[in-house]
Amino acid sequence: MTSDLRTALLLGPSVALLVVDVQNDFADPKGSLFVPGGEEVAAQCAALMAEAAAAGAQVICTQDWHPAVTPHFQEQGGLWPRHCVQGSWGAELHPLLPRRNHLVRKGQGQLDGYSGFGSREPSTGRVEATELHEVLQRREVRRLVLAGLALDVCVRETALDAVRLGYPTVLVRSATAAVERTTGAGEKALGELAAAGVKLV
Repeated sequence: MTSDLRTALLLGPSVALLVVDVQNDFADPKGSLFVPGGEEVAAQCAALMAEAAAAGAQVICTQDWHPAVTPHFQEQGGLWPRHCVQGSWGAELHPLLPRRNHLVRKGQGQLDGYSGFGSREPSTGRVEATELHEVLQRREVRRLVLAGLALDVCVRETALDAVRLGYPTVLVRSATAAVERTTGAGEKALGELAAAGVKLV
């Protein structure tokens, strides 16, 4: 990590590094929903996690944790190929990531699981909160640093929810990548995040 990036992140005990969904199905070329650049994102996230731990910051990972049958998947009418099925290789965190960190699972049951803060029931829009906000409050976290996959989906939704909940939020651009389901989705997401008040470094 460069000294400029270290200064910009201001890592410390009141800061949480939130690593979003750096799992085999997204970060490994053999994964069912591989994000181009995912391997490099995993390496960048591992370095950030080591830096955050050394600075006394909180380190939290989110993990997609879908059942085998869910309306989130194309075969049941959803948008995405089957991925991150509970207990599968694809759902495991990428092996470069340290394992001794708090883990928040999302997308369980029949919910979509985009944001680390809450999963949505696709047909009704009902949102079921994860434990993430409660954990951050309990640990007296005042600011978030985000990284992970994918920029235009789960990272975007998590960052927007973080801002809505009042957390000053920083996104490390070198530690994220877009799946680009539609052309330009990554750049569009960056614009939306900047407009919402997320700091891009």
